[in-house]
Amino acid sequence: MDVDPLPGTSSGISTALVLQTLPKIDENDMMKTHVEKLRKGASQLEEDRDALLSTLDSVRNADLMYELEESEYMLEENDKDDVNRYADRIMSRCLTVEVKVLTQRDHMQEEALFQVNHLIDSLVIALKSDAETAKAKCVTYMNACSSSTVQGITDKKFESALLGCTVDDQKKVKRRLQGLLNYFDKLKVTSIQ
Repeated sequence: MDVDPLPGTSSGISTALVLQTLPKIDENDMMKTHVEKLRKGASQLEEDRDALLSTLDSVRNADLMYELEESEYMLEENDKDDVNRYADRIMSRCLTVEVKVLTQRDHMQEEALFQVNHLIDSLVIALKSDAETAKAKCVTYMNACSSSTVQGITDKKFESALLGCTVDDQKKVKRRLQGLLNYFDKLKVTSIQ
């Protein structure tokens, strides 16, 4: 089969020869890089939104309002209502933003994530009855998420389930546990005062 010559080339040069001399661009790698940047950006937006919602929830928390009432600024009741209304408005607005990054998982990874979430949910429930024990357990879970331990031991059952999760899920679990540890620290601060 003959190949038609490219416009502007002599009839002796084939299209295949011209295409061989052009630099090769691997579009698959470029697209993959672009998709990963998009996923990373969307994940960051997800984190930012969650952090903002957490901050707003903290502002609405009665313990924080109590601290404001006791502070030198002496927050009055109508000021407290204004702060709550403002926080509610911002929270409602923030809830209109939905960012979702789907993580592809096989059946085994789904099961591992279910186990991890179940263990963390049990920890949150235990928080209500015994915060100190729940925090100690949370630290053992956090130790399973990193190569260096925060303090004490690692929960092997949690670690085993976590290792069955995708890398993205492992990162999210670590952030969730860090948020819980921060919450425990806030509880300790407010309970001391």
